Amino acid sequence: MQRNFLPLQKFPESMENQLQIYNTLSRKKEVFEPLHPGKVGLYVCGPTVYGKAHLGHARPAVTYDLLFRYLKHLGYKVRYVRNITDVGHLANDSDEGEDKIAKRARLEELEPMEIVQIYTNDYHTNMQQLNVLPPSIEPRATGHIIEQIETVEKILAAGYAYESNGSVYFDVEKYARDYPYGELSGRKIEDLQANTRQLDGQDEKRSSLDFAIWKKAAPEHIMRWPSKWSDGFPGWHVECTAMSCKYLGETFDIHGGGMDLTFPHHEAEIAQAKTAHGHDAVRYWMHNNMITLNGQKMGKSLGNAISLDDFFTGNHPLLEKAYHPMTIRFFMLMAHYRSTLDFSNEALQAAEKGMERLLKAVETLETLEAKGKSTIDVKTLKEKCYQAMDDDLNSPIAIAHLFDGVKMINSIADGKATITADDLAKLKDLYNTFLFDLFGLQKADEQSSTNTEPYEHAIDLLLQLRMESKANKDWATADKIRDELAKLGFVVKDTKNGFSWELKH
Repeated sequence: MQRNFLPLQKFPESMENQLQIYNTLSRKKEVFEPLHPGKVGLYVCGPTVYGKAHLGHARPAVTYDLLFRYLKHLGYKVRYVRNITDVGHLANDSDEGEDKIAKRARLEELEPMEIVQIYTNDYHTNMQQLNVLPPSIEPRATGHIIEQIETVEKILAAGYAYESNGSVYFDVEKYARDYPYGELSGRKIEDLQANTRQLDGQDEKRSSLDFAIWKKAAPEHIMRWPSKWSDGFPGWHVECTAMSCKYLGETFDIHGGGMDLTFPHHEAEIAQAKTAHGHDAVRYWMHNNMITLNGQKMGKSLGNAISLDDFFTGNHPLLEKAYHPMTIRFFMLMAHYRSTLDFSNEALQAAEKGMERLLKAVETLETLEAKGKSTIDVKTLKEKCYQAMDDDLNSPIAIAHLFDGVKMINSIADGKATITADDLAKLKDLYNTFLFDLFGLQKADEQSSTNTEPYEHAIDLLLQLRMESKANKDWATADKIRDELAKLGFVVKDTKNGFSWELKH
């Protein structure tokens, strides 16, 4: 089949680039070399849409959005596939229990596809608020039942699965005799056999380690499709194998997802691909770490998830205030994607202040004038930022270098340093590229949800009166005007040419 890729921005030819990615499979950083020169196939496990998106959903979205943006910036044509799981993910993440979506539908007295649509729409809205780019393709599991049945048939034909009472199970112990089961997660088959107990209702399996790739639907199960084995539904793991290989080929470059998916989900994907196609499908496995709350993973199943809508409105007892989506995004970028990120109001507020400082520097950049020779080293600053990104997307180090650059910008603004027109243009391009194109932040005026335009004349008039009061040494009136505006969120700064003000949220 013809595979088309999006035309994308070309990376600066003057700079050498050698992106390294930490491959979970090899447990080391590897130089990224795509299967097809100039083209990248990227698959990321998307959400199971049975509830509102929370901070834990935002982290992989932002992580792989950063990767997507950077690969495009390097000049690659990228096909980014991120799925929607809308069937087959059972309540206890095993092969028993109720489908998560069907369960929510029953509780809310809606059709399962109504639940899917409601929470898919919510997820898309939240992604837009976080300025996460949409993937190239967003397949739904229910739209690919045929491909999943075909994958099951291939695994059966290879002899690594068996039918039992209308369900089809992957034979883990047989696979482990031929392949290194556990190679991604580091788990050993012997330990799994010793520590996995037989669950009630799973006696149709040959081993408790086996997982369903097709599940016969119980009479009360709403979501079902016909197959040669039974009316049923696909196993959660086989969905991603079928959809990734359909759109990216039987071998593709990068598979991403949260670290919690390493086992059993991604381990199962490796086993399915090897037995269905005879070889590995994925060349680089990437995993973002978890977001924690007081050291515990944040997630709906644990009952400690704070929805993104709650963050944006401040409507949650653990939140001291509302946080702008860009604050949430920057908070995540300030930590390396493979490190644990612990939520706290203090950390979010620190991120908010840091982001404001960078965005203020961009505003200051626009006011600078070139004169004399450059007394700052823009070239080295640029190289350091790209080196950080090439080192497994080390966004916190790149941000630290940009903060160093803020000192340079302020030195020029204060007249303590000078810069040539050429270097000034390069410095502006560097900050615009990293903050807006790669990090996906939005400028302060784009972030503002409050339109101050109707009030600008009145504010300027008040501040003009304040200047007159100061000139007349009427300090009490001048201070009162400043303090009352501050209560409304306006920050007033005196300058050598008069005053400036901005609205803080």
